[in-house]
Amino acid sequence: MLKPILVAALLLLTTYLYNKLRYHRFHQHAKIPQMPPSLPFGHLKTLDALIKRGEPDRHPDVMFSEMHEALGRPPLIFVDFRPVNRPMVLVSSHEIAEQVSKPSKDFPTSIPKTDLSYLVHLTGPNSILHAHGDKWKALRKRYSPAFAPQHLLTLLPCVLDKTSIFVKNLDTLARAGESFSLLTQAINLTFDIIGAVVMDVDLEAQPSNPSHQGELVKLYIELYQAYWDDKADLPRWLIPRVQLKRRRLAKRINVLLKDIIRNKFVEQRARGAQDGRFRSILSLSLQSTNTVTPELIDETCDQIKTFLLAGHDTTSITLSWVFYWLSRTPRALEAVRRELDNLLGPDTELEAVCSRFLSPDGADLVHRMPYVSAVIKETLRLHPPSATARYAKPGTGFTIRAPDGDDYCLDGMIIYNCESLIQRDPAIYGDSAEYFRPERWLSDTDDSSIPASAWRPFERGPRNCIGQEFAMIELRVIVAAVARRFDFTKAGLGELALDQNKQPVIGEHGIYNAKSLLYSTRQVNAKPVDGMMMKIKPAPKRDN
Repeated sequence: MLKPILVAALLLLTTYLYNKLRYHRFHQHAKIPQMPPSLPFGHLKTLDALIKRGEPDRHPDVMFSEMHEALGRPPLIFVDFRPVNRPMVLVSSHEIAEQVSKPSKDFPTSIPKTDLSYLVHLTGPNSILHAHGDKWKALRKRYSPAFAPQHLLTLLPCVLDKTSIFVKNLDTLARAGESFSLLTQAINLTFDIIGAVVMDVDLEAQPSNPSHQGELVKLYIELYQAYWDDKADLPRWLIPRVQLKRRRLAKRINVLLKDIIRNKFVEQRARGAQDGRFRSILSLSLQSTNTVTPELIDETCDQIKTFLLAGHDTTSITLSWVFYWLSRTPRALEAVRRELDNLLGPDTELEAVCSRFLSPDGADLVHRMPYVSAVIKETLRLHPPSATARYAKPGTGFTIRAPDGDDYCLDGMIIYNCESLIQRDPAIYGDSAEYFRPERWLSDTDDSSIPASAWRPFERGPRNCIGQEFAMIELRVIVAAVARRFDFTKAGLGELALDQNKQPVIGEHGIYNAKSLLYSTRQVNAKPVDGMMMKIKPAPKRDN
């Protein structure tokens, strides 16, 4: 008698689970455009098939772009990653992205970010990245004065000092004539700059002998690289050895950073909080502090780790792509050099460039580089290093309105503002959406009406990047110091295609053709897969 009851109960349970799974796969979010789902695997099989079509280490945004094209470029796409992860909505419309990132009555600081706890060893648990609501507001308020435009311009001498070392290292590489990773050199430069402007310390990230690199930088790079092979943010229990390594390295970094914080506080108190020598972000954040408690040290340590992460990564990746695109676009390189000649004078020697930026009108010069700025903006459009993902809990009723007037409730799903799609939208950027065209950002072009919300590499709304203005200043100064001094040539993947006379071939939109496609991979953020291997030589003298 018991056996038939158990069989019936099992059949009922199986039927219930089957119907529930079928509902989740085929009906729950059927209104949102999506690829055909699989009953057991959702869209995981589709993603796997797309990955196998090309290089397996391509950035996930490449596969998302292929889905987007296959579906006819809808403003948003549903991707079902269950049971591996929460279901996700890819946002490809700048209008929807703006609704996600702006504040509202229910979300005064905009929709909260998704769970970033997998980065906790890189950023610390108290990082502004992990904070929400009042906690986030307090941290933002505490550090905002350090990123005020008038203060950032006082950091020019520091940026120039570290850039000088970078240029000298490039001089050495030019004499050697061998290929090298431009990304590695740029990472070292940006670590040096961040160490100086954030903590007023020399991290010794750019020694002529790499074995002499500072301990803190070595440890942080090793920790960062411990995340590179984790393409799917795997649960910690699945990668115990990697987690142990991350924890060990993070502890050593914390010890070094907390010593710096304590020493800087003691030094600042001894000399007086208003001493003009205290220009670092750390010093400004400690100005109104009378006592450094363990809690304050922990919190400050985590913000510094966050600035190290964000500050070195975005700028180094962008620099690598800037010089790649300038090496492939002769008209853009000529326009950059001509603008810098007119602004800084014909002398391209490092001392002369630094002297101009350190002159009384130096701060003004930083904002008088429209074409250089356009090159940087266009590079960030094509290659946004990072993106934002948000999450509204089930039941919150977070609803967006698509351009066609349809409403979609997105709570309970990861909401991914996919900059790679938003910033290459042909409806906004036209037929040249996939091409490097800095001129689109100049005020006297037909493209000058591009909506502000269609360019968002630093995101927008209350939770935009706090350091974006400093990143733009830093990038302009570095480009100004380097662009007229060296000619870059891509080596290996993405190198130029040459004709029978060994000359580069101009292709569509005035860009040199390449033998192969240089693509990005996911290493926490989107990086050129080969580290941007380059060869350089001194640029020829220009006629003025």
